[in-house]
Amino acid sequence: MEKKYVFGDVMIGKEELKERVAELGKEISRDYKGESILAICVLKGAVIFMSDLIRELNVETKIDFMAVSSYGASTESTGVVRILKDLDSDIEGENVIIIEDIIDSGLTLKYLKDYLMARNPKSLKICTLLDKPERRVADVKPDYVGFSIENKFIVGYGLDYNQMYRNLPYISYLEEE
Repeated sequence: MEKKYVFGDVMIGKEELKERVAELGKEISRDYKGESILAICVLKGAVIFMSDLIRELNVETKIDFMAVSSYGASTESTGVVRILKDLDSDIEGENVIIIEDIIDSGLTLKYLKDYLMARNPKSLKICTLLDKPERRVADVKPDYVGFSIENKFIVGYGLDYNQMYRNLPYISYLEEE
C-alpha cells in the first residue's frame, strides 16, 4: 500500500529565506573577494536556491550544473549515487562551490566532493540551504549553511517529493497521514 503524506507547518518562511540567502551571498563574496568562483548547482533541488544566491554575489561567478540521484521516488536516500548529468566545464584551477539544497546522510555529497576533487579544482567548498546534522553518516561538513533543521522530510523552495512541491515559496515538511 502506498504511503500518503500531509503537509506540516511552514518551517522557514519566504522572508526568512530571502534574508538568509542574502547573508550567505555576503559571506561568500567576502571570502572570495578579488577572485572568481564556479558555482555548481546540484539539480534539481538546488536550482531555486542557487538562482537567488548568485544574484547576491559580488564576485565574478560562473555556473554549471550536475544532476545526481540517490532518492528516486522515496523519502529516504538509497545510498547509491548515480550521476545523471555531469559538468559541461573543466574545473581544474577553479574555486568551486557546490550549491546543494539539503545535506541529509551526506553520502551523495561525499561521493560528489570526492568525484570533483579528482578534477583538481583550486578549492572546493560546499554551500547548502538546509543541513540535517543528526542524520549525517558520511564525513561531510558544509562550509556555508543556510539553516540547520530537524529530521523531517522537507519540501518547498526547490525541494520535492516525487517531483512535486518545488514551487512553494517557503520550506515545509511532509508527515505520514
